[in-house]
Amino acid sequence: MSTILVNTLTGTSTAGSIAVTGEGNSTTTNLQQGLAKVWNCFDADVSGGPRDSFNTSSMTDNGTGHFDTNLTSSFVNDDFAFGATVGKHTGAAIQILGGSNSTAKDTGQYGVINQNYQGAFGDSADYMTTAHGDLA
Repeated sequence: MSTILVNTLTGTSTAGSIAVTGEGNSTTTNLQQGLAKVWNCFDADVSGGPRDSFNTSSMTDNGTGHFDTNLTSSFVNDDFAFGATVGKHTGAAIQILGGSNSTAKDTGQYGVINQNYQGAFGDSADYMTTAHGDLA
């Protein structure tokens, strides 16, 4: 077994594009497309910001169960994908809804709304989000 130690990988034909051969050697995947461009872990008290994060400049608390993640580096457009999970919510089953508090997601921000099936908003000590797409 060999070990390669490097600080930077650069594609030979396109500097920012590296293809990785997939399982079975029949397909390739673009490495940059598969990487999470944003992630964070936070609780309902976002005044101190996320507990841990990547590419998150700050958090905005828009009220009970409404939070925005503000990005350090924006996406090139608003066609990025994101997901969220939440720990225990005080109430029944949980729904996580996308979009920021005031508008749909935009290139520099996305939001999470924590609401149970009865329509009640709630806070949790454990929120986790991830976003994938092309950075500007």
